[in-house]
Amino acid sequence: MPATSPASASTLSFAPAVLFLSCSADIVARSLLGESIALDAALALRDDVSTDEITPLPILTHYDDKLGRYPYTGFRAGDRTPIGADAIRLRGVEVVVAGKRYGKGSSREHSPAAEKLAGVRLVIAQSFERIYRQNADNIGLFTSTDFGLVARIQAGEAIAVDELVAGRDALAAAILKSGGLLRFGQRFMRDIAVAPHAQNDGPQTLFEKIVARHALVTELTDAHPAPGAGAFVRADRRVIHEYYTGMAAHMLHATFGAPLVLHDPASILVFEDHTSYVDESPAHMRGGLVPNVHRMVQAQRDFAAAYGLRSHRTLTEAEAAAGDGGNVAGISHAMVAEHYALPGQLVVGTDSHTPHSGALGCVAFGVGTTDMANAFVTGAVRLTVPQSLRIVLDGAMPPGVTAKDIVLHLLAEPFIRAGGGVGKVFEFCGAAIGGLSTDERATLTNMTAELGGFTGIVAPDAETLRFLRERRGIDFTLEPWMASDEGAAYAATLHVDCAAVPPMVARPGDPGNGMPLAEVGEPVRVDIAYGGSCTAGKREDFDHYHAVLRWAADRGLRVAPGVQLFLQFGTTAVRDHCIAQGYMDAFEKVGARVLQPSCGACGNCGPGGSIRADQVTVSAINRNFPGRGGPGRVWLASPPTVAASAIAGELVSFEALRQRHA
Repeated sequence: MPATSPASASTLSFAPAVLFLSCSADIVARSLLGESIALDAALALRDDVSTDEITPLPILTHYDDKLGRYPYTGFRAGDRTPIGADAIRLRGVEVVVAGKRYGKGSSREHSPAAEKLAGVRLVIAQSFERIYRQNADNIGLFTSTDFGLVARIQAGEAIAVDELVAGRDALAAAILKSGGLLRFGQRFMRDIAVAPHAQNDGPQTLFEKIVARHALVTELTDAHPAPGAGAFVRADRRVIHEYYTGMAAHMLHATFGAPLVLHDPASILVFEDHTSYVDESPAHMRGGLVPNVHRMVQAQRDFAAAYGLRSHRTLTEAEAAAGDGGNVAGISHAMVAEHYALPGQLVVGTDSHTPHSGALGCVAFGVGTTDMANAFVTGAVRLTVPQSLRIVLDGAMPPGVTAKDIVLHLLAEPFIRAGGGVGKVFEFCGAAIGGLSTDERATLTNMTAELGGFTGIVAPDAETLRFLRERRGIDFTLEPWMASDEGAAYAATLHVDCAAVPPMVARPGDPGNGMPLAEVGEPVRVDIAYGGSCTAGKREDFDHYHAVLRWAADRGLRVAPGVQLFLQFGTTAVRDHCIAQGYMDAFEKVGARVLQPSCGACGNCGPGGSIRADQVTVSAINRNFPGRGGPGRVWLASPPTVAASAIAGELVSFEALRQRHA
C-alpha cells in the first residue's frame, strides 16, 4: 500500500459520525448507524483493543486494498462481535474512539492499514501501544489522546493538524505531515550515515550504548538521541516473514517502481514461519483463504528470488518424513537467536516477538511493514528512543517454576496492568538471571511484547558465551562496554522475589489476566493442550515437556480421554535435540501429536487451535487475546503445566499431578 499524499492543509475536517468502540455492543451498533452519541453516554470504552480484534489473523492474507473491508471484524463488546465486513466503509466512519492500550499485541501493520483503507483518518484513545502507533504514523493515519476533540468533531469543527500531532516527537510529527514514512524518506533520507561514535559524558544503559553505536545522522534526527526523541538506526539484521513481505513489496513497487535497489541485501533475512500447516487451519479453511495464503507465500518467494535474499523456507511433515536434506527451518526470531544475532548488535523484524534475541545482549525490536520497506531501501530503521525499566529478579526459582511463570507474574503486576511498561525497554538483571539459561532468558525478552515494552535485554555474560560456543560454535569475546553503567537512568525499578512465584496461569482474554494456578478455584477441564511457539518451543521448553511426559509414560499414563496434545518444535535444531535425547518415545507413548517447526496455533494457523466456542485450551503460547487461538477460551501456562494438564484433563501443575498418582 503506497503512502498517502502529504497532509499539506493546516486544518482537517472529519465526518461528524464517530464510531465508539464501547463495552456496549448497543452503543457500537448505534454509532455505526450514524447516531450522534455524546462521549459520556458511550462509556465505558473498551480497553486493550488488540490488533487481533482490529484485523483477525485470516484477514492478513490480504495485503492490498481488500484490507479495507475488514477493520474491527474481530472486535468484541461483551460476547458479541458487532462490526461486520464492509461496515466501516459503508457507514463513512472517519473517527474511531477507544480506551486504554489501543492496538496491543502483534506488530501487524495490516491493522492501521485496514482502518485507513476503510476511510478512518483519526483514532482517539486514552493510550496506544508503541508499534501500533508507529505503524499508524508511517501510513499517515492520525492518532490522538485528546478526548476533547470528540465533541468538536461531532460539531463539525475543523481541527488544526498541529493539534493532531501535539505531544509527539518532532520526527513523528514530520512523518505524519509528510503523509507517511516512504514519502518522508524520499524527502529527507537520501544521504544518511552512521553517526561517529563518541563517549557519552554520563552513565548509560546497555540499550543506550547499542543504539548510540548504530545511530544515523539525518536532517531531522540527532546523532545522539535522548529518550523521547525520534531517531534512525542502522540494523545489523533486518528480518521479515511471509505475512509482511508481499505487503512490503506491493508498497515499495507502487512508490518507487521496479526493480528496486536494496540497501545491503546480505543483511536481510526472509522466513516462512507461520503458514506450513495452513491446510489444517479451520480459520483459513472455513473462509476459503488457503489459496490466498499460498499466493502470499509465493509473493514472498518471488521477491526473495528477485533480489537474491537469504531465505529459510517452511518444512512440511512430508519433507521431514522423507529427510529434510539439512533444511534449516523454524520461527524467525527463534532462528535469529540460534544462527545470527550477537551481543551488541541491533536486530529488527516484522514481528512483535523480535525481542527474543535480546536474551543474547543485543537490541532487538519489532517494526511494521512500512518501517521495514523503508529500511529495505534506505537501511534506516525508525524508533522513538524509549526509557528503560530495570527488572531485578531476586532469589532462586522453586522447582517446577519457569521463566514463563515469572512473565505471567509480571503481567499481573498492577504497575504493568496500568500500562507502566508500555514503550519501555525491560532490562532483566538480578541474582536469578545468572541461574537462567539463554532459552529461559529468551522467554523473558520475547514476552516484553505482552508486557507492552519496546524490547527486552539481558546483559551478556558467561552463560551467553556458553550458548554461542555450544549451540553455534562461536568463540565470542565480551567487550567491557557490554553492560549497563552504574548510575544509569531508569524510569522505574521493579523487584520480583522469584522464590515466591508459584506456577502461574493467565485466564482467557488477555495475557495480563495472570494468577497463581493454585488459586483458580473450580476445576477447569481442557480439550486441547498446546506446547510450542517462539516462547515455548525452545530446547529447554521441550526438556520440560519431556520431564512430565516421560514420568507419565513410565506409569502407563496417557493424554486424558477427549484431550488433544500438540507439541510443536520452534526450530529444526530443537527437533534434532529431541530426537538425539530420545524424547520422541515418551511423546508417542502418551499420545501427543508432534508438529514440525512453525508458529502454528499461536497465530491460529494450524493444529492446536480451537474450532468451537465451548472448547478450552491450555497453551504455552504468549498471548490469548479474543480469537487468537480460535473461537474457544485459551488459558496461558508454562510448558510443564501444559503437559501435566494434558495428562490430567484439567488445569493442574506437574507437582499436583504427581501427588495424584503418588
